[in-house]
Amino acid sequence: MESSGTKLDGMSSVNRSKSSRKVYTAKNSARSNFRRHREYFDKHEVYDHDTQHSSEHTIRIGLSSSSVSPMTVAETFAQAAKHGYDGVEIMVTHNAETRDVDLINGLAAETGLEVMSLHAPTLLFLPRVLHKDHWEKLRITANLAKAVGAKTVVLHPPFRWQGEYALGFVEGVRQVSEETGVVLAVENMYPWRAGVREILVYYPDWNPLDEDYDALTFDFSHASTAGMNALETVSEIFDKLRHVHLTDGSGSLKDEHLIPGAGTMPVAETLQYLAKHDWSGDIVVEVNTRFVAKKSTREQMLADSLAFAREHLGLASEASHRNASSHVRTSEVRTNGNAARENPASEIRANDGQPNS
Repeated sequence: MESSGTKLDGMSSVNRSKSSRKVYTAKNSARSNFRRHREYFDKHEVYDHDTQHSSEHTIRIGLSSSSVSPMTVAETFAQAAKHGYDGVEIMVTHNAETRDVDLINGLAAETGLEVMSLHAPTLLFLPRVLHKDHWEKLRITANLAKAVGAKTVVLHPPFRWQGEYALGFVEGVRQVSEETGVVLAVENMYPWRAGVREILVYYPDWNPLDEDYDALTFDFSHASTAGMNALETVSEIFDKLRHVHLTDGSGSLKDEHLIPGAGTMPVAETLQYLAKHDWSGDIVVEVNTRFVAKKSTREQMLADSLAFAREHLGLASEASHRNASSHVRTSEVRTNGNAARENPASEIRANDGQPNS
């Protein structure tokens, strides 16, 4: 895999503290940073319209169970198979079926889909799922991943109040990964906001750029809320990037998880960048369909998200809908042709502010 950690011309990073001390609050700069980055992409043509780029490596495209919440694990597999996804990511929650090995393996065999990854229950509202000890929770999740054939566990950085777990997080994640043989890919988050200040509740940081992680997950919606330059960030973490949550955002204070292309983040440009630089990893669609009134609209959002990914990764397929019996993996598709995308945003109600992941 080609290293690509150089800064892109004309772009500037979010300012970082020169002190090693972890401050608790900072100036609220996310909105201004977001506008500055958006202005850059408005003035500079970054996307290469003349050439179709595709990675020499396999890039799988999966569907997160968060994208069909509150539907069941079985329905997640069914939707992924219907639309032609390569596999699924399961968010481990209070729901016992999200950690039922026999059920998950049975659904994988039935649909021909892979369990690409698990999302550890590290969200604020899942404090005691699997185990009250944070390290044991990660070990259980990693071993669960092995049992269902998943090679990656996605996890959030700790909250400041999580004591020794937070203080030893970077090295501890490395140790659990080495113990279990499962990749633990830490996800970028965002600061919380109170008036003109940002509250930095994640430790060691919501921004993984300055931390010594071995593997990372990049989420476009989180980056939007944080005011990050998605394309530049991905170029900087390229060598550690193992996993991408495909979604979008409009610079809102909320974690929106819009379908890709419905927001204002440089999602298409970033996907093309990954393909152009022969990235190898997994893309997982993680969009908010929780308040979509019509089933047909929800399904169109899932189909459109897959078509968007295929188009900008150079994997466009003429068929946007596939059932389990005719399932073709995205990684096997190398044909030209763009699936038409209709924006169903008019039928989506406002986000309730709860994070997808």
